[in-house]
Amino acid sequence: MKKKSNHSGTTAKAGLRYLGTFALLFSLSLSALAQDIDLLLKGGHVIDPKNNIDAVMDVAISNRKIHRVAPNIPAAQAKQVIDVSGLYVTPGLVDMHVHVFHGTEPQSYIADGHTSLPPDGFTFRSGVTTVVDAGSSGWRNFRQFKQQTIDRSQTRILAFLNIVGTGMYGRFEEQDVSDMNPTMTSHMITRLFPDLLVGIKSAHYWGDFTQVDLAVEAGKLAKVPVMVDFGEHQPPNSIEDLFMKHLRPGDIFTHTYSYGPANRETVVDENLQVKPFVFEAQKRGIVFDVGHGGGAFSFRQAIPSLQQGFLPDVISSDLHKDSMNGAFKDMCNLLSKFMGMGMSLQDVILRSTWRPAQVISRPELGNLDVGAEADVAVFSLREGEFGFMDIRRTKIDATQKLEAELTIRAGRIMWDLNGISAPHWETELQKR
Repeated sequence: MKKKSNHSGTTAKAGLRYLGTFALLFSLSLSALAQDIDLLLKGGHVIDPKNNIDAVMDVAISNRKIHRVAPNIPAAQAKQVIDVSGLYVTPGLVDMHVHVFHGTEPQSYIADGHTSLPPDGFTFRSGVTTVVDAGSSGWRNFRQFKQQTIDRSQTRILAFLNIVGTGMYGRFEEQDVSDMNPTMTSHMITRLFPDLLVGIKSAHYWGDFTQVDLAVEAGKLAKVPVMVDFGEHQPPNSIEDLFMKHLRPGDIFTHTYSYGPANRETVVDENLQVKPFVFEAQKRGIVFDVGHGGGAFSFRQAIPSLQQGFLPDVISSDLHKDSMNGAFKDMCNLLSKFMGMGMSLQDVILRSTWRPAQVISRPELGNLDVGAEADVAVFSLREGEFGFMDIRRTKIDATQKLEAELTIRAGRIMWDLNGISAPHWETELQKR
């Protein structure tokens, strides 16, 4: 009797094995495709002023960029999920006025000096991912600043270039008109570092409008804004003339709420009234920057201003060694201070994210656009009894205070206050 061939059965079994392998590979492929999100921030209240988002949403990050902002993104699509429910999720803060040309030059004040700070130690812990150095260096020493600090920092650092060639080396050097060169300053911006240099700084000048006018000349050549620190004049120069005759729309007046009437005209008069031309200057396009600093913020200027409808365009720190240990402390404290004076959370986030990005013409910053580099801050809003100081050691009481829980720079977690991104140690122990 002829033996029956089992070829068809073998073929069928092989086919089943093939189909099983294919199904497994297809399943694994689908699983890999499903987890196309590297990091998912789930359940937070997102505030993104550029995109008019003010609601509970999820934020997905992939390949170090914003992948998606939407409600109820499935957790299964993410490799890591962080529960941020009850917290506020915003773009990484943009601090438009800092001094981070940190160095050891013993004779220097801020340029390569001890008063400037290494940025990474003071940014991420308060939700800041981008800083703009406000004129610490000039065209003569910016390359040193770049090599020494910018290239070595994880914080994104941009800069205003000082109209004085040696930057903020010292008060005497800042009076040297012969070292205020609009041509060289503009060349440094337009020809060498247009990606890093966003404007020009005029500061600490004891004379008339000469330094401001030279800075504006450089600004016209480079097509960038000018930031002016207008103190230290004897007698005080007219800020109305500064706003209406010397600066252009888009130029920046910093230390807006400073009170030092002996050497600086104030925006609020001695009867606590905002001067009418200040409103006109803001309508004209002059940008008013807080620049809190160690000696440039007074409640007797800020509170009447806010009560009368004169709000700052940008909230910035003027971060340096002395300001952080004084009334300023950090950006969370500063934003909380303005909330204590009556501004909303949405207002202070706008003025520390999207608005400064617009002022320095960097629209890729200060927002959660899909495709943007993933710079994100997560805050808790604490309720309680808090006090906030000004530089004259007076204070206000408040009931809310922001605290940075998590800071992400280019998709990487740089600060995690309470370990919300980390598994519990016992969970990890059980995996072994």
